[in-house]
Amino acid sequence: MTTPIDLAQAFASFTQTWSPRLAAQVNDYDIRLAKFAGEHVWHVHNDTDELFLVIDGDMHIELREDGTERTVALRQGSLFVVPRGTYHKPSSHDGAHVLLVEPTGTLSVGDDHDEVPAHVDITTGHAL
Repeated sequence: MTTPIDLAQAFASFTQTWSPRLAAQVNDYDIRLAKFAGEHVWHVHNDTDELFLVIDGDMHIELREDGTERTVALRQGSLFVVPRGTYHKPSSHDGAHVLLVEPTGTLSVGDDHDEVPAHVDITTGHAL
């Protein structure tokens, strides 16, 4: 990447939800942009953390930790890291634009997951 990326223009360039776009790469990490609407799927990344930065809108991340469940609410401008090995399920009632940071090649549904609904794209990211 040799030119700046305007995030508003980047998000305007696609409509699909739960189908991340590759905006940039930093060392061995992808910077992904995704639109969230409705619910994703319970999943886990066994060997990597996952960073969520809400650019627009709001979202929730349900977490399963130590035999309990909790929900983290994120508003525009909020950042949260899901620790490796933690089952989680992102969702957004009203829609959100989210920047994600994950190692290159990480599947959007992790290493283990519940049945994947048709509206969730199983991908390592699409070109922006």
